[in-house]
Amino acid sequence: PQMAPLDINDVAREILSIIQSELRHHSIHLEFRLGGGDAVVLGNRVQLQQVLLNLAMNAIESMATIEGRRVLTVASDTSDPGSVTVSVTDNGLGFDEDRIDQLFEALVTTKPQGMGMGLSISKSIVEAHGGRLLATSLKPHGARFQFTLPRSA
Repeated sequence: PQMAPLDINDVAREILSIIQSELRHHSIHLEFRLGGGDAVVLGNRVQLQQVLLNLAMNAIESMATIEGRRVLTVASDTSDPGSVTVSVTDNGLGFDEDRIDQLFEALVTTKPQGMGMGLSISKSIVEAHGGRLLATSLKPHGARFQFTLPRSA
C-alpha cells in the first residue's frame, strides 16, 4: 500500500461523516476529543479509515441493545512525542476479559451476525503501519479499542 504523511485526526473526522446516519439511527451521542498539535503519521489513508470505521461500527453495534444513554467517544492523544494514539470507546455490552487474547484472531466473533474478520484485519493494518492495537474491557459497561502509531519523521 502507498504510504504518505497524513493527519490521523483528519482521518477520524472523515469517518464521522460516514457513520453519522448510524449514530442518528441508534440514538448514539458522539464525543469527539481530538488532541491538538501534530498528529501526522506515515500511513495509507484508506487502510486507516478502514480500521477506524471497523472500530466505530463495532462500538455502535455493541450499544444497539442497551437501555439509557449511548455514548461513542473518538479521541486522539498527541502528548507522546514519538507516537499518536487513537481510541474508540463505547458504553455498550463490552466483552469478556477472559477472551481478550482471542478478540484479534481471525474467525473469532462476539456478535451473532459477525464474521470475525474485522478486528483481525484491523490489527494487521495497524501492525503494518508499525503500531499496535489494544482492547480494554471497561467496568461496569463498555470497551475501549485503541491503536498507537509512530509519528511521521
